[in-house]
Amino acid sequence: MISTPYYLIDKSKLLRNMEKIAYVREHSGAKALLALKCFATWSVFDFMADYMDGTTSSSLYEVKLGREKFGKETHAYSVAYGDDEIAEVIDNADKIIFNSISQLNRFADQASGIVRGLRLNPMVSSSSFDLADPARPFSRLGEWDVTKVEAVMDKISGFMIHNNCENADFDLFDQMLADIETKFGSLLSRVEWVSLGGGIHFTGDNYPLDKFCARLKQFSQTFGVQVYLEPGEASITKSTTLEVSVLDTLYNGKNLAIVDSSIEAHMLDLLIYRENAKVSPNTGHHEVMICGKSCLAGDVFGEFRFENDIKVGDRISIQDAAGYTMVKKNWFNGVGMPSIVLRELDGTERLVREFGFEDYVSSLS
Repeated sequence: MISTPYYLIDKSKLLRNMEKIAYVREHSGAKALLALKCFATWSVFDFMADYMDGTTSSSLYEVKLGREKFGKETHAYSVAYGDDEIAEVIDNADKIIFNSISQLNRFADQASGIVRGLRLNPMVSSSSFDLADPARPFSRLGEWDVTKVEAVMDKISGFMIHNNCENADFDLFDQMLADIETKFGSLLSRVEWVSLGGGIHFTGDNYPLDKFCARLKQFSQTFGVQVYLEPGEASITKSTTLEVSVLDTLYNGKNLAIVDSSIEAHMLDLLIYRENAKVSPNTGHHEVMICGKSCLAGDVFGEFRFENDIKVGDRISIQDAAGYTMVKKNWFNGVGMPSIVLRELDGTERLVREFGFEDYVSSLS
């Protein structure tokens, strides 16, 4: 038996997302790039590459990872490129997308040998979190002034627009895309490709895929562009669990269970956005607060219901633990890092990576 904690990636569940992505590619004409900022566990890249067109990145290291481990199209984007990294970014990318006109002007000549693009900010988004809202007031993410963008159209052949965030509402997506068409239509008709970014939850249950495909195709035909999507969460949703074991139980006005993992170290997004983890089926008469083992007082996964009383040694599966987990995990408190395990399509489980003391030491100096 594999020792907890570990992230368990279930390929059969990952396949469901991949098949929906393949359906959208076939019926809309859009291309799909894995957003490495969300998920960069390269042990399944060979599996995902059969259903996707490549990767998109947010940094030099992600660009290199996409090129070396995924292959296919490699898009580079960064909020700002440094002088010491721009040449290496260009060497590893097929397309480079600049966040601002000033960065475009600064590096356009160096990047003349690859496809260049610019990020646009439509000033509206679906995000309910100010922290994650790319269109928040005074946002640094992309250009919004059409007149200024028109002045550099000779230096680019496409745009990236990312203003969806966990958006499972097709009507809202449609509405925001119409707003983009109105604001930037004069620019869109002059380029060859447009990336609509990620944050569109089109692989979720009951999402109207055919409507989505038709809308993407309409957008593509209206402006004569190749559409790109950058699914992060949509690629890996519901594919992975964080498997943990109960180390101790106590009662302090509520029933508590301490597990061998930590939201601070292993599921940081829960802490950042003040959200609870997910446990399935979350039913029964025994209500327990599941707590992490770090010294952070608020290291709590959430309160859940169980059919039986929780005791030391019990295993608990934290659901939906792929996106923004492994890419953000850290060594806070020196808490042991979860291993990475793959469940193959035939149901067998394979340990692909363990982390030990030397990994902890090498992360410091």
